[in-house]
Amino acid sequence: MCTPAHFGEFATLLREIIRSSCSHPALPCSEQAFDRLAVSLFGLQFDQNPSYRLLCESRNLSPPRVAHWTQIPSVPALAFNEMDLSCLPPQERTAVFHSSGTTGQRPSRHFHGDVSLELYEASLWPWFSTHLLPELSAAAPPNAQIPRRLVMLSPPPEVVPHSSLARMFATIQRQGNWNESGFFGQLDVSGNWTLDTAAAVACLKQAAEFRQATLILGTAFSLVHLLDHLHESGLAFQLPAGSRVMETGGYKGRSRALARPELHALISRYLGIPAGRIVCEYGMSELSSQAYDRAVSNTAVNRRFGFPPWARVQIISAETGQEVGEGQTGLIRVFDLANVYSVLAIQTEDLGIRRGEGFELLGRAQTAEPRGCSLAAA
Repeated sequence: MCTPAHFGEFATLLREIIRSSCSHPALPCSEQAFDRLAVSLFGLQFDQNPSYRLLCESRNLSPPRVAHWTQIPSVPALAFNEMDLSCLPPQERTAVFHSSGTTGQRPSRHFHGDVSLELYEASLWPWFSTHLLPELSAAAPPNAQIPRRLVMLSPPPEVVPHSSLARMFATIQRQGNWNESGFFGQLDVSGNWTLDTAAAVACLKQAAEFRQATLILGTAFSLVHLLDHLHESGLAFQLPAGSRVMETGGYKGRSRALARPELHALISRYLGIPAGRIVCEYGMSELSSQAYDRAVSNTAVNRRFGFPPWARVQIISAETGQEVGEGQTGLIRVFDLANVYSVLAIQTEDLGIRRGEGFELLGRAQTAEPRGCSLAAA
């Protein structure tokens, strides 16, 4: 594999990795290949991202001093609130994703251009479908019940253009073979996300009536609003076999907060979807790749989040700054090759337990600002 000399070459190589992962989702990007690509991308970003270069130089780190991907300087996610961390010149920035923090916080800014948005969408679908639509794989049985109805508990991207989550949902809507699909979120007068519960319930009634397997995508707080409405209305559904839920994000004061097992128990009770078909997603506006804690199945398995082959994760001790050992707790640090035009190494404020090459998500560190990925401890 050659060393990419510029962003265009790197984007082409990344597309090849993504395409090969579509065909062989269990085949990881080799350690040698990932290392070479990550170190090469660091050199490009150091050269073309002035704010990142300043941060690196303040730590006395530069490309000649970085011999392995684990040595690449990470940027705190909060730096995206204050700094212009982009390799794109202003005239090439066609979109910007903001973090979804509480009202009054200054949001982060992850700038995108046409090529970076294309890479974001290309990297999104194969890892999503591996975990939420495994029946699409060649190894799936021919009679697998694939969802044909898509219910998205968020506003559409034209209403919330700075939401990476809404962009993700729209990409899934476009890529999937859905008979029916719709967004059921909206904005209140303060600009906060709300749920059109009447429309969502009507859609779920149709799914149950027509025996149409359904995929529901939503944040934890949107799901709580839906479940509370069903409880107050005395309603419960037994959605058809093959239905499933992708749960993401946190509460941010927009609903009562539930521990994950309690939330999933309510999903099973009011929607008739078993725990094995509830999948948790972990993502951030500052990243271009997502992690999932399991693939849809009919059996209970341990929940361990994993990123796609073109990303790596470390769990870092807040005290020492070093990677913790197996089973120990620290802050989640992500190295995402799909973050081509910003920064590939992001230090989050989310706590996790190291589990092999993946992690168990605990939630936000106590001193961190509540944001879109905040979760109640499980």
